[in-house]
Amino acid sequence: MANRMTALGAKTRTAALAALALALSTIPAAAEAVKLSTGLPVPRFVTLKAKKINLRVGPGQDYAVSWRYLKSGLPVEITQEFENWRRIRDADGAEGWVFHSLLSGERSAVAAPWMRDKGADIFVNMRTDARDTGRVVAKLQPGVIVRLDRCNGEWCYAEAKDVEGWVSQAEIWGAYPGEAFTK
Repeated sequence: MANRMTALGAKTRTAALAALALALSTIPAAAEAVKLSTGLPVPRFVTLKAKKINLRVGPGQDYAVSWRYLKSGLPVEITQEFENWRRIRDADGAEGWVFHSLLSGERSAVAAPWMRDKGADIFVNMRTDARDTGRVVAKLQPGVIVRLDRCNGEWCYAEAKDVEGWVSQAEIWGAYPGEAFTK
C-alpha cells in the first residue's frame, strides 16, 4: 500500500507540475499583450515633451515628486521601463520616473555639461563641416541645449537658436559615443 501511495503521489506530483508548467507557459503571452513597454533599446536618449514635468521617486502617481522640470526639449536618458513609466536621468545626474507620454523621440543635447563651472573661456565649437578644420560658426557655452538633426558617430548636425552646424559628439551629452542616427 505504501508503494502504491508513493507511486500515486509521484504521478500526482508529475501531473501537477505538468499542469503548472502549462499554465506558466501561457503567462508571457498574456503579459506581453498587457505590457506597455516599447521594446526599444534601454538606455536611450529622448527629450522632455511637456513644459512642466514631475520627476517621481517611483513609477506611479502615488510616488512623491522629487523634482519638477519647467522646460521642454531637455535631453534625458531612459534607463528603465515599467509599464507606462520611464526611469530617466538628466545631464546633471538627477534620476526618477516620468509618465511615457511626457517624453518625445526628438533628440537634443547639452553642450559639455561637465565643463559648466570651468571658466568663461570654455566653449564647444559649432562648425560648418563635420571635421576639426571646419570654420567655426558658433561658440557654445557649456550647458547650452542644441537640437540634434543627425549624428554620424563622431559629429552631430545641430541647431542652437538660429545657427546650424556640426558639433563633436565627444563634446555633448545626448548622443552616445559612436552612435549614428538620422531623423
